[in-house]
Amino acid sequence: MQIYATWIFYAVLNDVCADVAVALQQPLERISLEMVFRSLYFFHRALLQNPQLQLIPWLVEHQRSMGLVKAVRRCR
Repeated sequence: MQIYATWIFYAVLNDVCADVAVALQQPLERISLEMVFRSLYFFHRALLQNPQLQLIPWLVEHQRSMGLVKAVRRCR
């Protein structure tokens, strides 16, 4: 049962990452799955203060401070 819950959570997290990628006009590969996951805690804290908040617009607004977009590395 726990494995199914993990798969469902991972699928939802991937879907959120895809929505963030579209909103930021970035390829999905540039969106950090781990940082989106970590930012959910901060979104929850903000949501407690303002119940009108929406997840994707909030993530887009705070994408820089949350580190959602991976840096481009130069090849040598």
